[in-house]
Amino acid sequence: MVAGLALVLAGCATGQATKQSTDKNRDDDKAALAQGLDPAANRDPFPSRYKPAPSGLFALTGATVLTGTGQRIDNGTVIVRDGRIEAVGAALPVPAGATVVNATGRYITPGIIDMHSHLGVYASPAVEAHSDGNEATAPNTAEVWAEHSVWPQDPGFERALRGGVTTLKILPGSANLFGGRSVTLKNVPARNVQEMKFPGAPYGLKMACGENPKRVYGGKGRAPASRMSNVAGYRAAWIEAAEYRRKWDAYYEKQKKGDDKGPGDPPKRDLQLDTLADVLRGEILIQNHCYRADEMSVMLDIAKEFGYSIRAFHHATEAYKIGDLLKESGTCIATWAHWWGFKMEAYDGVPANAAIVHHKGACAVIHSDDETLIQHLTKETAQAMAEGRYLGLDIKDEDAITWITANPAKAIGIQDKTGTLEPGKMADIVVWSGNPFSIYTLADLVYIDGVLMHDRANPPAQPRSDFELGQSGPEIFKAGVK
Repeated sequence: MVAGLALVLAGCATGQATKQSTDKNRDDDKAALAQGLDPAANRDPFPSRYKPAPSGLFALTGATVLTGTGQRIDNGTVIVRDGRIEAVGAALPVPAGATVVNATGRYITPGIIDMHSHLGVYASPAVEAHSDGNEATAPNTAEVWAEHSVWPQDPGFERALRGGVTTLKILPGSANLFGGRSVTLKNVPARNVQEMKFPGAPYGLKMACGENPKRVYGGKGRAPASRMSNVAGYRAAWIEAAEYRRKWDAYYEKQKKGDDKGPGDPPKRDLQLDTLADVLRGEILIQNHCYRADEMSVMLDIAKEFGYSIRAFHHATEAYKIGDLLKESGTCIATWAHWWGFKMEAYDGVPANAAIVHHKGACAVIHSDDETLIQHLTKETAQAMAEGRYLGLDIKDEDAITWITANPAKAIGIQDKTGTLEPGKMADIVVWSGNPFSIYTLADLVYIDGVLMHDRANPPAQPRSDFELGQSGPEIFKAGVK
């Protein structure tokens, strides 16, 4: 009897040991996948290391406030506590212990967001060594990430800050059908791009239609050499991405069921398809370079075919023709006022493009795509607003400010964090010397997460790229060393 019981216990022990061994093998398999073979094991291999400095409690008082929500507040007060906006309103009482900044006679807006910039990837000075924005080696380079080309020492970042720009979307160029991932940055001095990365901002994928891809590759005797080949290239890539996603989803489903045999070997990981599959999952947002109305319409149809959405069309000079389609799809446009006619697909532009799109109830954005224009985005917006008013459209200042604050925040997926002056949001704020849409106005104070990053009255305190320290004078260099 005792011997029999011993055999039973031994059998149980053996069974437990076998199960433990199986569990350990499964855990070992998962650990192996976590070393880079499973795209889901680490969705963020290059995480943000941005940490704002302490900012305390302060109040900006007496200004005209354009909140970015369509509201204008005269004699407004903005209260900031610990890097977040605490309250916004007319003549609010200032909390005890708050530092008061008198902004009487000035304007306050959210920090400017440029959702189409190439700072860092086409850095100053503009030499071949700094030309890192276009991976013009294949029509589909969805595997590349713009952040791996960003040079934080680009002096353009500091110049943009002096124009009130607090957040930037850095994109690859437009040579390819799929140019690669974009990255959203806080406009702060940093040693590496991860110290600039906007925490929690989704990635974007740059796509391009029209002349650029067919010119770059057709001229080399390769596809795409025509617009119809462009479209075939998009569709073929999405078919491959959908199949890749299906294989990984099937693998994860087996893994979840906990079969003793395990899920089997995982599919082979592909960095290009990782990006495309995450677009189909809704985790990466499409930013689509496109000028002509007919091509934007085609791109919207492709998006419907494969079940993703286009967050914004960039440049979009003919967007005024399809305001109803843009409104229906929830797609923004990022454009200029007077940039048109420099190539055939940009020929049919009108200066009131953004104003017409806004009037039709769609989402309009003014962007730069240029290292100089990024310093003057309020002026470019003023031109677009004035052109709309010339056509009889009722575009108010409090509406137009959304084109460079709230709307780009929406288009790049950070509207819950910044882009408007509302309680709880990041205190990304600009105090302007006057109406921001006047050509005579300058940014007096620029705050990022409540930290004063630019003070026009105190040049030595302004950020300087290490690259330009030698040109900045010994006093600034000495202050930087301290």
